[in-house]
Amino acid sequence: MDLPEEPVGPRADYESTPLSRSEYIAAVVHLYRGELYRANSWRIRLDNTTNWAILTTAGLLTFTFGEGGHSHWVLLMGLALIFVFHGFEARRFRFWHVWRSRVRMIEENFYGPILRRDPVSPDKGWGELVAQDLFMPTFKIGRLEALRARLTRNYWAIYLAILVAWTADVLLLAQTTGSEAQRDLWAGVVARLQTDALPWWAPLAYLAIFFGGMTFLFFAAPGTAKTELDYWQSGGEERVSLDL
Repeated sequence: MDLPEEPVGPRADYESTPLSRSEYIAAVVHLYRGELYRANSWRIRLDNTTNWAILTTAGLLTFTFGEGGHSHWVLLMGLALIFVFHGFEARRFRFWHVWRSRVRMIEENFYGPILRRDPVSPDKGWGELVAQDLFMPTFKIGRLEALRARLTRNYWAIYLAILVAWTADVLLLAQTTGSEAQRDLWAGVVARLQTDALPWWAPLAYLAIFFGGMTFLFFAAPGTAKTELDYWQSGGEERVSLDL
């Protein structure tokens, strides 16, 4: 079978064809609109995950303090469930930051100079950075940095609310738990924490490990970069999978 002949004539060669100023501006404007749309889409996903965590927390509190005298372990298991949402949101935050970094790079080095009537980009190599990231997208922040960012933004308040609710649940019911000879509060707390399968100190150890990890994450994990260029210069080599 004969192959079709290639059309005769000059082939498009964008590398050697001069690019006019208007073509360059139009291309950057369309690129900016596309990157902004993707950044906004991932921003909505972040908000959805936070809403899931808040609604789940509200459901846990309602169930725990409702009628029936439910176990305090419901709130403790709720901490683990909220941490799952925390991990989901940190992952989505890393993806959002890919598009957000491109948007900010264009805003600072393209739109900013235009608005100042001084068409000189602060970062001379910004175009090369964005182009390289289009060919090989990479995350700009690490996993621990993303976890810390979402912890300081939203999840510290959710974890604190669950801790306060758990403490109130244990203390309130501890006053009515135990025999007549064990009227003191500590004996009531021990009786409340004791279960058939686990000793009384198991919930306290669980909380100590969990909030110890959150404290370590808050103080020891890397913080956010000071400038937008820092994200690009300190970004890792971990590739972004676009098969979402």
